[in-house]
This record gives sequence, structure tokens and C-alpha cells, in this order.
Amino acid sequence: MAAQQAFYPIGTPGKPWGPQEVAAWRARQVRQRSYASEVALRIDALRSRYDVSEYGMLEYAPDRYPLYVLRSQSWNDELPTMIVTGGVHGYETSGVQGALQFLERDAGRFLDRINLVAVPCVSPWGFERIHRWNPDALDPNRSFRAHSPAPESAALWKLLSPLADVALMHIDLHETTDTDESEFRPALAARDGKDYAPGTIPDGFYLCADSARPEPAFQQAVIAAVAKVTHIAPADPDGTIIGSPVVAPGVIEYACRELGLCAGITNARYRTTTEVYPDSPRATPAQCNDAQAAAVRAAIEYALTHA
Repeated sequence: MAAQQAFYPIGTPGKPWGPQEVAAWRARQVRQRSYASEVALRIDALRSRYDVSEYGMLEYAPDRYPLYVLRSQSWNDELPTMIVTGGVHGYETSGVQGALQFLERDAGRFLDRINLVAVPCVSPWGFERIHRWNPDALDPNRSFRAHSPAPESAALWKLLSPLADVALMHIDLHETTDTDESEFRPALAARDGKDYAPGTIPDGFYLCADSARPEPAFQQAVIAAVAKVTHIAPADPDGTIIGSPVVAPGVIEYACRELGLCAGITNARYRTTTEVYPDSPRATPAQCNDAQAAAVRAAIEYALTHA
């Protein structure tokens, strides 16, 4: 029998990675952009408008990354609490840029009616290296649970857990790129010692609702708002998006808490995860940022109206 051909340059087919393979993978990662200048500097410019603080520090020698949260300056326990997160996967640029754009341009219109908690970049190491994982080859968006092995996830879990029964809405901003198929899914299969099965990349914006509380009218309100900015991803011929059944135009469902996804940290009534496709010939990076900001606005407006 012929030897199995490797589909990824690290590891042995059929064998999960150990520390040696993780170290080899980490050595391949190169800083490609600056968290300090592209994220932290923009957050610093917002200090006059928000309560900006550090909720943690990532120590990845020789690098150190302060983790920032922005809150309403006039916190009022009588107002509903809304959470916006981005950059859980550091390579998903519009998640970070869309969150910052919302804070810079849009959030002011809501601050007298809500308590806002915003974390624009959960995974700065991944942001700089344009990668999905952290340095230990862990996916932060499969690691949101108590005693998480991923420091990024553990820090956000600690920050948001006190709001578990307080938050009304949580929107987590993500995107899908062509590198999902060229790099990240092959790397995942290699890391776990599994066969790589090529998949499809949805062309357009879609949402992942929490199957534990899908709130379909909320999801559709966000889709309707984003459809004015960019196109909504159609279902594949089998009626799925990334293998999950489409339950409404542009909407699939995941078990967020069970899978350790960011949107499952709290018990917010309204929660969703966005996905947009910047590599589409029908969209631009600016359009994707606009779509993320539109999704946040629509999510807050719906939650306020139906609280």
C-alpha cells in the first residue's frame, strides 16, 4: 500500500501533533502587522468617549499584549447591557476593524440608552500574524469555558462571565477568507491527525445563531440591515452553509456553549456570530467593515425595541 500523502507541511498523516510539531508550526508564523498601531492606537484615541481599561495581559515571550475593553462612561444598572466582540480569530480583519468603526462612528447614538461593553481585538497575537490560532495552536473560538487552556479565551471569559445573566445582547464579529481552505482547515486536520476534506467558502454575509436560543426574528433583522450594505451568502446546493442547515436566509445555528464559542459566554437573550467574505469579487474590505458595523447597529436596535 502506498504511503499516505501529507496535505500539510507539518506533522505525520494520521498522527496528532505533539509539542515538537506545535513548535515547528509556531516558528513559521511571522508578524505582518502591528496591534499597537492598528488597534491600540485607535482605542487610545477613544478614551475621552469611553471608559477604556485593560482586562488582561498576554505574555508570549518576547511579546506582551495588553487586552482592552471599552465601556460606557455613564454606566446605569437600569439600562440594558450590550456586548460587542471582535478579533477572536485574529486574521479576521473586518471583525476588528468593524468593531472599531462602530465605536468611532455609531455607538454614540446609543450610549444614553444602553450599557456598552466592547472588546475589539480578543486575539492580538493572531491579529499580528494574520492567523486563526494562538501560539499554542489553539483556536480561541473553541475555547471559551471555565479554566480555558487558551489565555485569550480565559481572559474574556473572566471579563464577561459576571455579565452572564445581565447582558441582553452579544454580537461577535467574524469573517471567512479564502485562506480557510488553503491554510486553516488543512492545518486543523493535520494538527488533529485527521484526513483533510476540502469544503466550500460561502460567498457573502451570514450569521451563526445559538441553537440553544436562536431568536429567529432577531437574526433576520440583522440580515435585513446588512443586505443593504453587502450581499447575503446563499445556501449550497444541499441547503447548507459550511455544512450546517440554513434555517432562514443567511442564518445557520451552532451550539455555542457546547462548542466553546464566544457568543455562548453569557446567557444574553439575543446573541449571534457574524461572518462576511472579504475575498468575494462582489465585496471590498471597506464594505465588509460597513457590514459588520451595520450588523452591530441592527442588533442593538432590535434588542432595544424588543427588550
